[in-house]
Amino acid sequence: MKLTRYTDYSLRVLMYLATRQEGQLVNIKTISEIYNISKNHLMKIIYDLGKSGYVETVRGRNGGIRLAMPPEEINIGEVVRKTEEDFYVVECFDKVNDKCILSDACRLRGVLNNALNSFLEVLDDYTLGDLILNKDRLKEMMKDS
Repeated sequence: MKLTRYTDYSLRVLMYLATRQEGQLVNIKTISEIYNISKNHLMKIIYDLGKSGYVETVRGRNGGIRLAMPPEEINIGEVVRKTEEDFYVVECFDKVNDKCILSDACRLRGVLNNALNSFLEVLDDYTLGDLILNKDRLKEMMKDS
């Protein structure tokens, strides 16, 4: 299973925010520079994280973003499900018949779906708080530019 960059960046933004003092506002430019992510791409990610309730945005001159809830309440499996566009591990259709010639007897799709479900179940066992147990070290590595 390979996650999209969108999900990777979403998790990294959440991790960064979780290493800040509770309630501390951070501007998008700071995160963009630390992770070397396009500011425009990051704005879309933050918008979606806000719609999902993970991030709070504050407008204005002294505005910024912060976590909308404690890191221990943000489930990693849930974040991945909300940020991935699809979970098709294998494409079971041909372009002509819109159906794989093996679909009536093939077990590949079922096996891969089991693997995907196991992957997500493992992620369900972790929160953002678990990812930042070494908060001080992470904060040191993510120094503001």
